[in-house]
Amino acid sequence: MPDLTQFALYFAAALLLAVTPGPGIFYVAARTLAGGRTEGIASSFGTGLGGMVHVLAGSLGVSAIVLASAELFTALKLVGAAYLVWLGLRTFQSARREAATVLDGGAAAPPVGARRAFREGVLVEALNPKTAAFFLAFIPQFLEPTAGPIALQFVVLGFVSVTLNTLADIVVAFAASGIREGAGARPGLIRRLREGSGGAMIALGIGLALAKRPAA
Repeated sequence: MPDLTQFALYFAAALLLAVTPGPGIFYVAARTLAGGRTEGIASSFGTGLGGMVHVLAGSLGVSAIVLASAELFTALKLVGAAYLVWLGLRTFQSARREAATVLDGGAAAPPVGARRAFREGVLVEALNPKTAAFFLAFIPQFLEPTAGPIALQFVVLGFVSVTLNTLADIVVAFAASGIREGAGARPGLIRRLREGSGGAMIALGIGLALAKRPAA
């Protein structure tokens, strides 16, 4: 493991990146606004597991192989982008549809449930090749060849980063839940917030589709 000073630098950088808005944060916010805190926390753990997929793949060299192959990178990128855009469109449309239903005197759609929120969270993060590129570019700078197995160091540092990301997502879930409860009498505000989260996911999906493969 790196020395205490290096680890402190790594921790600070990973924390800064954890609070930077990305697909996971916007998905957690949208899921919480739609289904409440339970779904938001479940989706947070889902994005965490999706992040660990990249960490384990990176430690085994799988991510490096994918990123070195233009075809594999493009395939994963387009699948991840399409999934983000689909989630964004579904979030945007369901927000409008449910708002119209409530205005007409109908009942709001039932929550999708924690299990589905968890599964979708896993896919949001696992299908993002930019996460793999980040881990492969960022973590090796803090590895110490004389301090033990490189793969184990990679996993440990990756786990630290994923944990920080997950904690940030959980904070977002609690914040979005508070907004949802506080704006219970203002369905128009919830609709706009959900539409904004859906629009952000669509924009991130488009950005992912246009992303270039990192240079070797």
